[in-house]
Amino acid sequence: MKDSVSRNIERVRETIVAACERVGRNPQEVKIIAVTKGVDTERMAEALACGIRVFGENRVQEAMKKMPVFAGMDVEWHFIGRIQRNKIKKILEHFHCVHSLDREDFGREMSHRLRSAGKSGYPVLLEVNLTGKETQGGVREEELPELVRRVAALSELRIVGLMTIGPLGESEEGIRRVFRRLRELKDMVNALNIPGVSLTELSMGMSDDYHLAILEGATMVRLGRAIFGERRA
Repeated sequence: MKDSVSRNIERVRETIVAACERVGRNPQEVKIIAVTKGVDTERMAEALACGIRVFGENRVQEAMKKMPVFAGMDVEWHFIGRIQRNKIKKILEHFHCVHSLDREDFGREMSHRLRSAGKSGYPVLLEVNLTGKETQGGVREEELPELVRRVAALSELRIVGLMTIGPLGESEEGIRRVFRRLRELKDMVNALNIPGVSLTELSMGMSDDYHLAILEGATMVRLGRAIFGERRA
């Protein structure tokens, strides 16, 4: 079991290469976000030793307990969970990027905090809900252009892409359809020529469906179980 993380990462990289070959993409275009919710720092260090450089967390407090272990190392921390207003200050202080912005008021709060700290250009992805499930975060696709315009007006934030969560229990084609739609929305937003907006990132695909997301243009895949195995209690 000691080497399971390294073996898993090897399999993940093989899957990424195979998916990219199917559609003529460069595997270097796909960044692995290692989702570390419930993962101890020893296994995270194994992933780091295998070349993983981005950890994704959706719980601020849990992430902050782990961060000192990796202080000074070549590691990025991405926040991928639901944003809570009372956590925004800590998110901005400790994370390099946010994948899950879906409300203008949260964007304004982030902008205000960044301005107070003398920072600008903080990278965010806007989360889009393409399954219609209310338990999932994300803006509805018809509301996306207006959210982009409003967030783009906040100079402290830089919209770099879109994020979504794929549907559960769908056929492969049904899952691909959702990911394809996010890519189409990225292209649609770019075609609007909104000042300061040039989306390049698509954060989509998790352990069960990342190979499908890559076929549809994913540039970031969020992998927990595929790297670390089943989460320990």
